[in-house]
Formats: sequence, structure tokens, C-alpha cells
Amino acid sequence: MTGDQPGGTRSPAADEGPPLPAAGSVGLVGPADAETPTWDTDRVWTLPNVLSLLRLAGVPLMVWLILGPHHDLLAVAVLALAGFTDWLDGFLARRWHQTSRVGQMLDPVADRLYILAVVLCLAVRDVIPWWLVVLLVARDAMITALVPLLRTRGFSSLPVHFLGKAATFNLLYAFPLILLGADDGLGWTAAGVLGWAFALWGVGLYWWAGLLYLAQTLRLLRDVPRRTRTG
Repeated sequence: MTGDQPGGTRSPAADEGPPLPAAGSVGLVGPADAETPTWDTDRVWTLPNVLSLLRLAGVPLMVWLILGPHHDLLAVAVLALAGFTDWLDGFLARRWHQTSRVGQMLDPVADRLYILAVVLCLAVRDVIPWWLVVLLVARDAMITALVPLLRTRGFSSLPVHFLGKAATFNLLYAFPLILLGADDGLGWTAAGVLGWAFALWGVGLYWWAGLLYLAQTLRLLRDVPRRTRTG
């Protein structure tokens, strides 16, 4: 997955937070990308991308395992395998110089789909309350609503913040543990307690990162002139 890179052409006051990265920085896709691409190849069928596609294919399998036969251990195994392939495809892409635009899009999509799918499944089974689902979906909806505003300045996304990575890490660990703790047949109550700790911290960090993205977008709208179409 992509991360933050410092640097930028503007130097806001210290009380306004860190400067926005320039277009072309990792995670911030803008008009300079044509000159400074953040990927190594335009190929689609690379091994890292195949691993990402396989990870996406695991989402419906996990949903069926949780809602159908209630094979919670197998569902957690699918989640664990997805987490491993998430690390592996990133490692291989960097090691083999196969970072691609497709891969940069697939990684965050897969993470979000797994989180959304598992929270919906747990809410349907009354393992977690629906207000938790609303909090997570509302945050993602807020971030999605920022994209059209970014495009008016020639950008399509903001860099992934460390808090956002930490939040995703917490949430990806939280819900499998909550699921295991809720299965009376397993008797793993401690897993559920630990899972709820991860979940509460994850939701807090998720919204904190979201508000930072909102603040960055507002600063971008203020400091960068609207991009005009030519031709």
C-alpha cells in the first residue's frame, strides 16, 4: 500500500499542520503524475496484481462462511490469508519493481471491502451493534465525497496518513477477534475482549484520520487555484 511522502510547493503556517504533498507524491495523484509517475509498470497481469484479485475473490467466500454455515474459524482463516497476501503483493511489487496503477487502486479497495463486509456480516448476526456500522460507513462516505472537490484542483486522492494505516490495522484485527469471541462453541472470550479494544481504538483513529483528510482538502481548496479545462 502507498504511504506519505513529505514535500510540497507551499509552506503553510505551523499551526495549520504539515504541508500538503506535491502532485506526483506517493498517494497524491495530480496533474504532475505524467512527469513523475508513482508506479513502475502499466501492466495489469503481474503476480502482485493477481494476488490482489485473489484477495478480492475471498470477500464473498468470507461472507458465505459467516452468514451461511457459521464456520467462523474458516472465515477468520480467510481473513488471515487476505492479510498475508496484502503484505506479500506489496513486498513483491517493490522487490520486482512491479508497482502498478491497478495495484495502487486494488489494495485500498480490498481493505475497505473486507472491513465493510465483515462489519455488515457481524451486524446481521447481532455480534456488533448497527451504530458501529454507521460510524464506519459514514466516515468512508465523507472521504468519498471529498474526491469531486479534489478533482477541481487537479488531484484525485490524498496521501495515506499514518493514522489511517493504524486505524485499518486495528480494524482488520478487531473484527476477526470479536467473531471468535462471540462463538460460544470456541470459548474464546478473551479474544472478544481484545477485539473490542482494537475496534474502539480503530474507529477513533479511523475518524481522526478522516478529519485530517478533510482538513487537508479544505487547505488544498484554499491554497491551490481551481484547475481550468483546456481544449
